[in-house]
Amino acid sequence: MKDFDIIYYTLFPTDNIYSSVSLSMAKEFAKNNRVFYVNKPYSLKDFFGNLKNEKVRERAPKLLSNQVYYETLNKIPQNFLAATPTLTLPINWLPNGRIYNCLQHYNKKVVLKTVNQLIKNHGIKKYIYLNCFNPYGAAVLPKSLNPSLNIYQCIDDMSQDEYTLKHGMSLENDAIKEADMTLVTSKELWNIKSKVSPHTHILHNAVDPSVFKRVLQEKFERPKELAGRTGKVVGFIGNLDHLRIDYHLIKKAALHHKDKTFLMVGPLNNTTYKEIGLTELTNVIFVGGKNLYDLPQYLQYMDCTLIPFLCNTVTKSIYPLKINEYLAAGKSVVATNFSEDINSFKDHIYLADSEEVFIRLIDTALEPQSSEQTQKRIDMANSNTWTSRVKEFWGLVDRYV
Repeated sequence: MKDFDIIYYTLFPTDNIYSSVSLSMAKEFAKNNRVFYVNKPYSLKDFFGNLKNEKVRERAPKLLSNQVYYETLNKIPQNFLAATPTLTLPINWLPNGRIYNCLQHYNKKVVLKTVNQLIKNHGIKKYIYLNCFNPYGAAVLPKSLNPSLNIYQCIDDMSQDEYTLKHGMSLENDAIKEADMTLVTSKELWNIKSKVSPHTHILHNAVDPSVFKRVLQEKFERPKELAGRTGKVVGFIGNLDHLRIDYHLIKKAALHHKDKTFLMVGPLNNTTYKEIGLTELTNVIFVGGKNLYDLPQYLQYMDCTLIPFLCNTVTKSIYPLKINEYLAAGKSVVATNFSEDINSFKDHIYLADSEEVFIRLIDTALEPQSSEQTQKRIDMANSNTWTSRVKEFWGLVDRYV
């Protein structure tokens, strides 16, 4: 399908502090198609509240003069242009009703203005509009803009987050009903969203092996956060939010394995880990969010990796990016048995149905690993690449165009 351009409107901006579905797919699309990546616009609140952020300051002159900010990325050197729309209004706090609908319409016009500008300035004629998990703004495009397909991409269950539950879930379901096709990343999301639209298909998350095989091919400097520490390192990479992460389980594991360092790599957007006393444990280190391309340095020094997810409604619908990232690096993985999708990896990872088993399996995962075990993990990850997912994507598109 090399004759389609992709306009990719997404919740996850180009400077996202952890790997995202949309940027990973955009990188793969750009090998054969022009990709116009529309960042989530800043609301006035987000913009002025984050002016200390280098990327916000870089974009500020354009946005403050009511102009779209354009950028290219070194990691996607061809066929890729990102656009950040002008500022929108912070309206999620408002109740449903006429005022909210009016201001939501204004925010939608901001995004549509950017899309229109891209279409005119770059001669876009035959294109697919792909929306990754952002029902705010232009969830789908109007027929007047002539998209060949409107596709909505759902990667999480919005009903379980207080912020998105207020308006996002109803906006998302409206988008799914209106879209030509909906993509979901897990079997549980298919169970949920196929009831909203029969045109719902599973497209699982994946991995770029070229990033994570560096763990096995290169020698990285030991991370400064591990300076002076000895013993085994048990690690995690990913978003450390309060809806998914079982901080109590991490604490129990760290107290049991006092001779090991628990290295937690990822953005922290909550205080739960402090409230339960994890920061008081000397063998637990939180290093914050890291760029995707910096993760191999940390992974190389992890002797086993974790997916310490809660078993709840949120995680039931998750197919985590990190599972294939861990496996592509050849790492042993200990995970809670939180979803049907993670269970499909049971022959390649250590799955725990209880806290006690999870803690015990860490020792099992730290035992010497044979080259055959490592290769099986790598082979599993290599069967779940973004290249193969994009091939699946075009196979689904064939049904609709």
